[in-house]
Amino acid sequence: VQLQASGGGLVQAGGSLRLSCTASGSIYRLNRMAWYRHPPGLQRELVASITIGSTTTYRDSVKGRFTISRGNAENTVYLQMNSLKPEDTAVYYCSVLIGPRDFWGQGTQVTVSS
Repeated sequence: VQLQASGGGLVQAGGSLRLSCTASGSIYRLNRMAWYRHPPGLQRELVASITIGSTTTYRDSVKGRFTISRGNAENTVYLQMNSLKPEDTAVYYCSVLIGPRDFWGQGTQVTVSS
């Protein structure tokens, strides 16, 4: 399974970014797609997830600002990030749960300047 993420960058506080991640390979048992982030000096944390049945979860600090969604092909996951804050600065990773295993993409840097 390979994951290709894109969409990070530098943005001013209050701005928006959209992250994309496409999964390829043996994904026929895909259960869940998610975005994690690793802020500088902190632990990696779950940002949002979406199941095969389109149930979504968000960490409290991004509720109302971030939206996770899946593409029509269902092997792509997006993270629309609005009203970005400096504390959203992190390396963002997409992850997919296929059967019992998690697979990870390469990170994409999101930097929010104040």
